[in-house]
Amino acid sequence: MALISGFIVGFIVGITLVLGFVLSENRRSHSRQRLAIATSALSKLSLDDLRKVFSNYKQPMPPWIVFSQSHKVSWMNQELRRIWPYVDQAASELARTIVEPILDQYKPPLISSLKFDKFTLGTVAPQFVGIDMVDDMENEVVMEIELEWDGNPSIILGVTTSFGVSLPIQVKNAAFAGIFRVIFKPLVKDLPCFGAIVYSLRRQKKLDFTLKVIGGDIKSVPGLAGAIDEMIKTAITDSLLWPVRQIIPIVPGDYSNLELRVVGTLHVKLVQAKDLLNKDLAGKSDPFARTFIRPIPSRMKRSKTQNNDLHPIWNEKYIFDVEDPSTQQLTVQVFDDEGVQASEFIGGALFPLKNLEPGVLKDVWLTLVKDLDNVKEHKYRGQVQVELLYHEHGTVNPYLKRKFPMTSLETMMTNSNGHPQQELQASPGKTLASPRRMDTSPQSFQPSHVDLVSPRIDEDDEFNRGVLTVTVIRAENLIAADTNGLADPYAVLRMKKSDQKIRTKVLNKTLQPEWNQTFDFVVEDAIHDMLIVEIWDHDTFGKDYMGRCALTLSRVVREEEYEEGYQLDGVKSGKIFLHMKWTSQPLSAHFG
Repeated sequence: MALISGFIVGFIVGITLVLGFVLSENRRSHSRQRLAIATSALSKLSLDDLRKVFSNYKQPMPPWIVFSQSHKVSWMNQELRRIWPYVDQAASELARTIVEPILDQYKPPLISSLKFDKFTLGTVAPQFVGIDMVDDMENEVVMEIELEWDGNPSIILGVTTSFGVSLPIQVKNAAFAGIFRVIFKPLVKDLPCFGAIVYSLRRQKKLDFTLKVIGGDIKSVPGLAGAIDEMIKTAITDSLLWPVRQIIPIVPGDYSNLELRVVGTLHVKLVQAKDLLNKDLAGKSDPFARTFIRPIPSRMKRSKTQNNDLHPIWNEKYIFDVEDPSTQQLTVQVFDDEGVQASEFIGGALFPLKNLEPGVLKDVWLTLVKDLDNVKEHKYRGQVQVELLYHEHGTVNPYLKRKFPMTSLETMMTNSNGHPQQELQASPGKTLASPRRMDTSPQSFQPSHVDLVSPRIDEDDEFNRGVLTVTVIRAENLIAADTNGLADPYAVLRMKKSDQKIRTKVLNKTLQPEWNQTFDFVVEDAIHDMLIVEIWDHDTFGKDYMGRCALTLSRVVREEEYEEGYQLDGVKSGKIFLHMKWTSQPLSAHFG
């Protein structure tokens, strides 16, 4: 009986396994057929059709799906490899003649002289990755050529240090990747149909090389390796990287209009950052920011370090020259200051200047990423807030056209004879944060010279004195700070630079407080001051933090009055609504 039962069970199990295997193979076969059909259909689609298909794709596309605008030029690489021995002989001497004077301009104090004892590009030809034609250009032909070169050049630098020591230094294991922009302009009727060739390094992706002292150790001279490395990279960046360009005349003529020139200025206010990625094992990061348009050390701005703070406030203002707003972009990099050790990179962000409208203030929060070439990474590293204002050269400054009467506060501070009063009483319903004596005599504001059209508008020399009137209207969705699920909130308003401070009344047992209280702050420097509003929960034996918002005065100075709601930082939820009003008095270098 047991034998029969075992036979039946085995038969059933065997049949089940066979059926399962057959069904599985059928499913795999159908899946392969569907995949083959889909692959065949996709292979027949044009590039534009593929863009339409994947534009409706809901999930983030895999990194291997790339719609490149570049045209592949395999045939050009084959031809270049064939003629490279001849190109090497001709180009090596030309490159030596061009590069040696450039390096001499950038030599550091540690080096008294340098020259090339040997310069050849080697036997490995660069590779053309692709060529892209830039459309919508009038009277010119623009192409961008992407190059990669892992070469074996034979370059020997004869370096004489400031100590009188001569060293032959070999540059080896060179690797370069970048995109060159070549412009044929202007177009003419005579052959070769263009007047000049303009070339520039549009984007540098990679630049690596190794330095070695022939017959010795480069570390025998402290700091020499770093000085030469920095010299070479800075020279390439400053002399080739876009918007810098080199002009080669083909047809005789005046091509001064093709030269690099400053067309405007970008005013950048580095306001603050929030939710920064912590790089310290003990404590919090000590962040600072580096801001630039062109990656040249002399044109980079470094902020102050804010110690032990993942929500730093800088409120620092910089001015950058702009040569080509259509292609240039602002770069902000945030680092963790490690003292004598190398700073640790937290994240960076880019903002294209073409997104700015001249004369219009733009306040943006930029999300930090680890790799600026891969903005699709998912790890959150924090955000940085910047205020941007682009001025074209030769534009009229609208603020010099305004009339600036005395503010009501300054009128209160003067008697009928125009002299300052010694004491001041706050107006009903308002609180004066910081009473002070002010010179409001009419002679103080008589203009001696006004330049309505200026090639460079510097807000640091303009009007930044006045009265800031803040009405704390209400808050909503505050976090619960008490055991009963409610809170007793009040707001503290503080001017960061002048350290004026005032607080609202306490509203008991609510997460939706309505204060409707108005305060006046006398501001002497609106460009560098800012308002910080903090919400606290009042307790008998202490207080609990419920969030904050930090506001520059840039918007209220320009718009004079507005109402806005601000999300509270440092907490899960909460929003505060403020009414801001600015009454200005000019205190400018243009006024005597």
